Amino acid sequence: MTERVFTQTFGVVGAIIEKDGKILLVKEARQKKLDAEKWNQPAGWIEVGENPIDSVSREVQEETGYKFTPKAVLGIYSLVREDLFKIDKNLRHPIKIIFIGEISKEKVGELEKDVSEAKWFFPEEIKNMDKNTLRDLDIKKEVKDYFAGKKYPLDLITHTVAE
Repeated sequence: MTERVFTQTFGVVGAIIEKDGKILLVKEARQKKLDAEKWNQPAGWIEVGENPIDSVSREVQEETGYKFTPKAVLGIYSLVREDLFKIDKNLRHPIKIIFIGEISKEKVGELEKDVSEAKWFFPEEIKNMDKNTLRDLDIKKEVKDYFAGKKYPLDLITHTVAE
C-alpha cells in the first residue's frame, strides 16, 4: 500500500448507493484507530495513476463485496478534518469525488479487513448521526444532494495519462 502523506489535499472517491430508499454505509474496523467503529460511505484514496471511475469501482467492491457500476457523479466535496489534527497533528483535507451508480445483485467478494460490516440506513438515520457515529459529516450533505436529484455525467471527469 502506498504511504499516505497529509501535507496537502488528496483525492478520494466514494459512492452513495441507494436501494429501496436506504443508503449503504460501511463500518470502519477496529484496527482503523482514528475512526474505528464509525459508519462511512464506501470510499478510499485514488491510487497514483488510477482513473477515478475505476478507483470508485474498486473501492466499493473492496469495502462492500458488491460490484459497482458508476452511472453519474453526485458532486465534488471538500472536507477538512480538523478533529484529527487535534489527535495526531495531521490536517486531512480530501477532495472527494462522489459517484452514484448500481451494485450487483449478489456479492462478488468479501469485505476488506478495514471494514467490519455493511448496512443499509434510511436517510433520517444518517441525518441523526453525529461525529461519534458517522466518520465524515459531509455524508449528510451528500445524501441530501442525492435525494434532491443532483447528478452530473461521468464525462465530467477527464483522465489523461501522458506518455
